[in-house]
Amino acid sequence: MLNNDFSAVLLVKREVFLYMIPPLSGTKGYKASDWNLANPNWTGRLRLVSKSDDVLEIRLEDKNTGELFAKAPINRLNSIDFEPVVDSSRYFVIRLRSDNGQARFVGIGFSDQSDSFDLKVSIQDYFRSALEVEKEIKAEESGINKIPKKTIVSNDNQRVISNKESPKNPGSTTTSFPLLPPPPPSSSSPLVRR
Repeated sequence: MLNNDFSAVLLVKREVFLYMIPPLSGTKGYKASDWNLANPNWTGRLRLVSKSDDVLEIRLEDKNTGELFAKAPINRLNSIDFEPVVDSSRYFVIRLRSDNGQARFVGIGFSDQSDSFDLKVSIQDYFRSALEVEKEIKAEESGINKIPKKTIVSNDNQRVISNKESPKNPGSTTTSFPLLPPPPPSSSSPLVRR
């Protein structure tokens, strides 16, 4: 029997910083300036992984051994699972989840702004493509994209099934431009006799 469990690594960043953050105060959002940015609580590697069961995970791993330190599943875009801070583009708040369901909010950040940009765009791309696939499935289920099949029987009693739509007007042809009448003859043409 085939095993359908697989995972695809969408992004790897060799250095990520983890910060224990104070609880959210107010409704404006988290601020990286409230963290002790000079002294991260942990430094390691980040991998963004798409799993076969439609789960996107941020995995924080030891940079040398690859051992899993923590993971943060992201269920949807623009949720509390992954959110940028309000005062910097290099830092985010993620919700870590243990296998027994415990959750904790922590801050992560990068020394290079391009690393944080890559992470944000990779997450957005994942959810955009998931939405497109979902729309295609719904369209197929509702019959929007279905073209009626036409069965043609030849003289040899062979059946041919065609998915092409037949033209609405049997005398019309399918061309990309309208057919124009030929130009009128000119008086200077040697083919015209007077």
